[in-house]
Amino acid sequence: MQMTKQFLIFGLIGTLSMLGACTKNKNDPSSEQEKTAISQQKAEVLPYLDIRESKAKYALPFCEKKNCIDIDIQSIQTKDTWLNGWIEQKLAYVVQAQIGQNQKINLQKAINAYIAKSDEWQDQYSRNQAYTLHMTTRVASQRNEYVLLQVGLNSKQEEVTVKDRYYFFVANRKLQKDVNILDILQKNQQSNMNQIVQDNYQKWLKQQSAEVQAEAPTKLYWGQADWFFDSEGIGLHYRANQISKQAGQFDIYLSTAQTKALLQPEIYHKMF
Repeated sequence: MQMTKQFLIFGLIGTLSMLGACTKNKNDPSSEQEKTAISQQKAEVLPYLDIRESKAKYALPFCEKKNCIDIDIQSIQTKDTWLNGWIEQKLAYVVQAQIGQNQKINLQKAINAYIAKSDEWQDQYSRNQAYTLHMTTRVASQRNEYVLLQVGLNSKQEEVTVKDRYYFFVANRKLQKDVNILDILQKNQQSNMNQIVQDNYQKWLKQQSAEVQAEAPTKLYWGQADWFFDSEGIGLHYRANQISKQAGQFDIYLSTAQTKALLQPEIYHKMF
């Protein structure tokens, strides 16, 4: 009988201990915080891109002429739906840039506008050749939520032939937005960035022809310039004829040390 009472007491204590442990787990703030942290980590995991080359989605009008417009745009598709839409927007921007337009329209409408310009040119004289536009697309660099898109093109419009012209765009997949060069710099480092840009620009300008030097601006504006990043640092890209009509391509490459000093720390650690 004494032994039975002991078993009952021990059993009761064990049950109460288990209940106490359950209650503690339910009310334990650290446990809830841990669950929240795990949920946040899962939410921050971005889908694998699984990049695949594909022809961009657009249609060309039926052409009965011998001299028809030649448009070939090679794009990419990923598992990220938002990024796919962003890439199409950038392709539309590049197409419009060739005819001096910049509207928020989709790729098909940009193609239509490009075709209209070609038709105008052909209507001026029977021997005028239709425009030619070939574009390629690739992800040049990727780190965490940051993606660098490179769009290259070759074209022939009227009497002007363009080869190997490149455009660079950076996206933040997590925030689903464009990333400008000013977005990544520390505010107190913008003047230092400006000094680096102007020093490089002056060195480059001295090597250019007298015609380019006469046309080019005294100082280079860089706040809206194309920029890129690789495994070592960031850089700026100016296309041929962008600084002045006769100017060639101009690129500025920042060292790892310069990049680390200029960028916001949290962005630097995610990008490099």
